[in-house]
Amino acid sequence: MLLLLAEYLAEFDSGFNVFQYLTLRAILGVLTALVISFLVGPMMIRRLTVHQIGQPIRDDGPETHLTKAGTPTMGGALLLVAVSVSTLLWSNLGSRYVWVVIIVTLLFGIIGFYDDYKKLVLNDPKGLAARYKYFWQSVVGLGAAYALYSTAGLPAETQLIIPFFKQVVIDMGPWFIIFTYFVVVGSSNAVNLTDGLDGLAIMPTVLVAGALGIFAYVSGHAQISNYLLIPHLPGVGEVVVFCGALVGAGLGFLWFNAYPAQVFMGDVGALALGAALGIVAVVVRQELVLLIMGGVFVMETISVMLQVASFKLTGRRIFRMAPLHHHFELKGWPEPRVIVRFWIVTVILVLIGLASLKIR
Repeated sequence: MLLLLAEYLAEFDSGFNVFQYLTLRAILGVLTALVISFLVGPMMIRRLTVHQIGQPIRDDGPETHLTKAGTPTMGGALLLVAVSVSTLLWSNLGSRYVWVVIIVTLLFGIIGFYDDYKKLVLNDPKGLAARYKYFWQSVVGLGAAYALYSTAGLPAETQLIIPFFKQVVIDMGPWFIIFTYFVVVGSSNAVNLTDGLDGLAIMPTVLVAGALGIFAYVSGHAQISNYLLIPHLPGVGEVVVFCGALVGAGLGFLWFNAYPAQVFMGDVGALALGAALGIVAVVVRQELVLLIMGGVFVMETISVMLQVASFKLTGRRIFRMAPLHHHFELKGWPEPRVIVRFWIVTVILVLIGLASLKIR
């Protein structure tokens, strides 16, 4: 939006051409989302508190969580506002990739919002039934996958890139749709499962989003992508502005969500953030790298799957409690220690993912 204004003003003053640079607009996207979070955050927390939209706490979880009962939740709406406004202001809206990532993020946010609304406002402890939640996630995921597949203009847009191998790609054809669906829906639910401690989910999201932004910039740059031997995808570079906005909004939210949290993101934030990471990984063709960098989300999800399978098959639990972060809490780790160590693991995994740019 502001890019169009800058292009118009450049006719009178060439200095406005500086806004053509993606790196500058990505930085402005980070700062804009951060400022929006700082300005809107306190007001949103007050409103949530006044309307008594507080987090219910499971009585079978760690005892230290009981003091968190009533903490305002649904704060993820702040993330959606900051990311959307910042992206619309600073990105080139002529890029179909920008619209795909924004729409998918907002639609998953709406699904999460309705789930939170039923639980917290309508006092329905079950919220949106799992089958309906999964149904609507599937509709959005498949819709996005089909949109990307049907508008693909290059073979690389539907190929699976194997990290660390420069000439190993798999042409998925129509299977791209199914694969994309699993990436987006799986990523969304994985982040949602991870969102159980103060700041635990948001910082890994920020780190992974920042790294995916680097992949978006590289993939959209003809010379750099050619040098690094990864497919050049014209127009995908604009997604770096969205990733920047996600980083800025995430850091702004962390200001209020850091231990002890003043607000929780709720499903409206967790489902949307996970879907955002998934769809960005798809458009930059780095789904397997997302699997590496988002290893914390993967571990949390696998811990739940193993716990459920073990209990149903043998009647025994593998972990003291799932997801995995609760297991470490029940082992005696203080909550801040669990959070920071999971952050450290994410930093390591993100660096490994970024190394795949050069090690090929």
